[in-house]
Amino acid sequence: MKITTTNRLERLHDRYANGDLSRRTFLTLTAAAAASAGLSMPWMGRALAAVQEVRFDGWGGTVQDAIDKFAFQPYTAKTKIKVVQGTFGDEDEIITKIKTAKPGDYQVIHSSGVNYYIKYVNGGLTSEINEANIPNMANVLQPMIEPFRKLTPKLSAVPYDYGTTGIAYNTKVISPEEAKEKGAGLLLDKKYAGKVGGYSDMTTRVWYAALATGQDPNNLKDMDAIWAKVRETRDLAKKFWSSGAELMDLLSKGEIVVTDAWSGRVAALQDQGHPIGYLDPAGSYAWMEDMLILKGSPMAECEELINFMLDPATSIAVAEGQSYPPSLDPNKVKLTEKIEKLPAFDKTGTMKSLTFADPTYWATNEDAWTKQWNRISKGA
Repeated sequence: MKITTTNRLERLHDRYANGDLSRRTFLTLTAAAAASAGLSMPWMGRALAAVQEVRFDGWGGTVQDAIDKFAFQPYTAKTKIKVVQGTFGDEDEIITKIKTAKPGDYQVIHSSGVNYYIKYVNGGLTSEINEANIPNMANVLQPMIEPFRKLTPKLSAVPYDYGTTGIAYNTKVISPEEAKEKGAGLLLDKKYAGKVGGYSDMTTRVWYAALATGQDPNNLKDMDAIWAKVRETRDLAKKFWSSGAELMDLLSKGEIVVTDAWSGRVAALQDQGHPIGYLDPAGSYAWMEDMLILKGSPMAECEELINFMLDPATSIAVAEGQSYPPSLDPNKVKLTEKIEKLPAFDKTGTMKSLTFADPTYWATNEDAWTKQWNRISKGA
C-alpha cells in the first residue's frame, strides 16, 4: 500500500511522540520527506527549532548551581546545545505538570530514585535509553543501577548521586554524644519543643516514625503507632520545611536545633562554618537520585548530555559542588578526599550500609498514607 507524504510525516510524528524514534532520527527523516515533497506540517517548525536545546528540571539551589556550573556550561561550550533549566520543590508537582504537557515539553528530570521512578513508569512517561550512547555508565555503581533495572529492564534513567536523610543538630545545643545516644529519638525529645524541624513529606515522616517505634520502614506492622509518633513530632516542631534552602535557613539562623535533614545540605552548612552536626541513625533513610529521560525527548541529545555528566572529571566536580557523593564506583574511579569525607559516602561501593525504600511497597501504600499525612499535617 502506498501512503502519501503527509501521512508518512504524521506517522513519523506519532512514532516520535510515543518515544519510538530519537529526535535526531525523527528530524532527519522528517526533513528528507518534507524537502522532497515541499511540505510543511504545523509541528515541524517547533520541533526543528528546538533541536539545539535540551530541557532540564531539577531541585534548584546549591545542587542545581553545581550541576549548571560544572556540567551544563561546559557541555554547552563543547556542543553548542543549550540546556534550558527549570526547578521544582516537590517532584509530585512536576509529575502532575508532565502528565498534562505534550511529550517532549519536559525532557530530563533530576529525579529522586526508584521511589519516584515507579511513578513515571506507572504513568507511561518513561523512555528507553540506548545505553551504548552512554559509555560512561560503565563506571556507575551496579548496586544503584539494579533497582531501576528490576522495574524496567530497558532503562529510562541513570543514577547520578546519593545521600541520606539523617539527623542534623546544632552542636552549641546538642553534643555529638547526646545525638548518638538518642538517635531518631532526638526528634521526639520534649526538651527541644519549639526548636524541632522536619521535612514536610509523608515518606520522611513515616520513615522516622518507624525508626522511633522500632519497626522496619519497608514492612510496617503497626500504623496506629506510626501516626501517633508523627503527631508527636508535629506537636514539638517549630516548622516542617519544604525545600533545601528553607532547611539551611532554619538551621543556620538557629531557629531550629534538631531536624531530619538532607546530608548534602548539611555538608554545605558545615563548609560555611555553621555549628551543625550530622548523624545517620541505624536505618537512616537513604536515597539516590537519577537523571531520567522522559518519553518524547530528543534521545540522542539527552543521552549525550548524561554521558557528559557522567564523565569522571565532570561528575567529581559536580559532587564536590553539591556535596553529595556521585554514582561512580570508587573501585573503578579514583575519587577525591573531599568526596570520601562527604556524609553517606560508601567507600565499599556495595551500598550495603545504606537502607533504601522498597519502591513497590511504598508505591502500594502511598495514596492511603499520603491522605493520612495530609490530615495530620493540618492538625488532625
